[in-house]
Amino acid sequence: MPTTAKTGRTRRINIRATSQDESLIRQGAKQRGVNLSSFVLESARLHAEQVLADKRDFALDPRQWRQFLDLLDRPPQPKPRLRRLLREPGVLDR
Repeated sequence: MPTTAKTGRTRRINIRATSQDESLIRQGAKQRGVNLSSFVLESARLHAEQVLADKRDFALDPRQWRQFLDLLDRPPQPKPRLRRLLREPGVLDR
């Protein structure tokens, strides 16, 4: 296992867990053959990447992709309610 100096891990993250959570996480780390810190960090990093990817990327099948492109390519539609809303003073303008 790489040392802290080699991996550049200089920041500390503290968490609290139940004894059941700790036991489960330790079992997972043992099964993967890594230490607890590496297991928790990898798991949290993967989950964070998935959460952030959901905000940036989305997957569509070919039919859905075509529909999406068609919607992007259509001319702008008038939105009277939006126009009215934007013309009204906001709560901070009062």
